[in-house]
Amino acid sequence: MNNRAMLFKKINELDFAIHELVLYLDTHPKCQRALELINKFRRLRAEAVEEYEQNYGKLIVTSDNAGRDGRWNWIDSPWPWEKDFMEA
Repeated sequence: MNNRAMLFKKINELDFAIHELVLYLDTHPKCQRALELINKFRRLRAEAVEEYEQNYGKLIVTSDNAGRDGRWNWIDSPWPWEKDFMEA
């Protein structure tokens, strides 16, 4: 697995953990340990996304950042479904 794939996998794992903690906190809103973990995972996710975007471009293109450079450059690389994130 290449570095890009490992970083993408890490972001997805952190997304999963954050989502699960959100569900847990719905029923245990005062659990200090869960609050600490969600804050830690959010920070780690932000760092991973920043690293991903510095090295490989935007992870998610939104209407806020699409075409800001005066052209639509998302089509300059393979489409998301054409990428092989697991390639070595």
